[in-house]
Amino acid sequence: MTTNKLPRIVIIGGGTGLPVLLRGIKRYPVDITAIVTVADDGGSSGRIREDLKIPPPGDIRNVLAALSEVEPLIEEMFQHRFKTNGDLSGHSLGNLILAAMTNITGNFSTAVQELSRVLNVKGKVLPAANQIVALNAEMEDGSIITGESNIPKYGGKIKRVFIEPKNVDPLPETIKAIRKADLIVIGPGSLYTSIMPNLLVPKIGDEVKASKAKKIYICNLMTQQGETNHYTAYDHIKAIYDHIQHINIQKMIVNNGDIPEEIKKRYEKEEAVPVLVDKDKLNSLGVDVISDSIISIEDGIIRHDTKKLAEIIYNILINETKI
Repeated sequence: MTTNKLPRIVIIGGGTGLPVLLRGIKRYPVDITAIVTVADDGGSSGRIREDLKIPPPGDIRNVLAALSEVEPLIEEMFQHRFKTNGDLSGHSLGNLILAAMTNITGNFSTAVQELSRVLNVKGKVLPAANQIVALNAEMEDGSIITGESNIPKYGGKIKRVFIEPKNVDPLPETIKAIRKADLIVIGPGSLYTSIMPNLLVPKIGDEVKASKAKKIYICNLMTQQGETNHYTAYDHIKAIYDHIQHINIQKMIVNNGDIPEEIKKRYEKEEAVPVLVDKDKLNSLGVDVISDSIISIEDGIIRHDTKKLAEIIYNILINETKI
């Protein structure tokens, strides 16, 4: 197959969840476009964002690494994080390279494209916006919390999130990719701080709503402290519907695999518990629930099983879409 004839999949997200999925799906004969959040304002990304006035590179860096087809040592170098007592401490080399390339080219999106060539990236990596975007949250108590990294720290219940500036434009390539997609996948990733910032870019949300492609939401495995405490699977998708009305997600992939009790107890210390799947309520929204064991545990950390998740998505793409 040539690239033009490959089935087209658009995956929207950020954080640690998106790269996990991409590492699995890139093994299949698909044309991948990853749309990645640029609302991060913490850690190395936040420092670069503040110092250089460019979009934060961290989530983009992780996606580039996940989709790259280079020697493992090159990827390890790209992901290397400095541990010193100086100004470099906490910065990853990939973030610094993205910042340098942005300075050289004068454009963050161009920097991402150039690094995609250097790293032999399979597919396209597109920032949700080519400018700095601030994520804010209105809490149930009326407080307004500014900054992606501050929202989970507040500890209250989120009423809604919104971006500033409100009139952010996506890249033309992003609109084109959504319009041509055979399948749109949302997640996995932090609901309010990784997924929502993409969909809240007005034209991205509008294009996803208008798309005739089948839409899948990958539910998180665990609730997230300060963000989705006590959320069920229905609550996750209802939050998306409340922010982006009539988005019409047809399928939701949820985990039915067992989590060892000792792992649950460890997560309970962080006020995180497995997401309860309330299938009847999801079905009432017209959402078809796909339950499978999609969990992987490494070093006591719960992640989505990249191979299993990619297999499920590819089967949907081949068997249930018009390609």
